[in-house]
Amino acid sequence: MKSEKDWKKELDELSFNVCRLGHTEAPFTGKFLHQKEQGVYLCKCCQTPLFYSDAKFDSGCGWPSFDAAIEGKVKYLEDTSHGMQRTEIKCIACDSHLGHVFDDGPTETGARYCVNSVSMDFTKKADD
Repeated sequence: MKSEKDWKKELDELSFNVCRLGHTEAPFTGKFLHQKEQGVYLCKCCQTPLFYSDAKFDSGCGWPSFDAAIEGKVKYLEDTSHGMQRTEIKCIACDSHLGHVFDDGPTETGARYCVNSVSMDFTKKADD
C-alpha cells in the first residue's frame, strides 16, 4: 500500500482529490461519460478490473453509470456526508474512492453505480 505522499506524487491533482480524498469530479466533464467502446474499466490507481463495458448505461446523471461491478472488486461503505445517506464505493485492492451506488437503476439489477471518470482507466476489448 502506498502512502498518501506517494499517491500525491503519482496522480494529477484532480485524480488525487477524487481517488484519495473522496472528492467528486464536475458532472458531465468525465472522459468516460459517453464512452461506448467494449472493454473493461480499471481502477486508475492500481489497475484492478472494476466494471465491464456491457454493464454501462446512460443514466443522465452526469457521470458514467454501471448496473453491476465485477464480483468482489468493489467494497461498500456507509456515507452520511453532506447530510445524505449514501453508499460509497471503493476499489477493494487500493481503497481508491470511485463514487457511489444507488438503488434506482433502470435495469434488472436495480443498481446505478455512479462513478467518477477520473478514478478509472479503460482497456479496450481486443478484436476477435
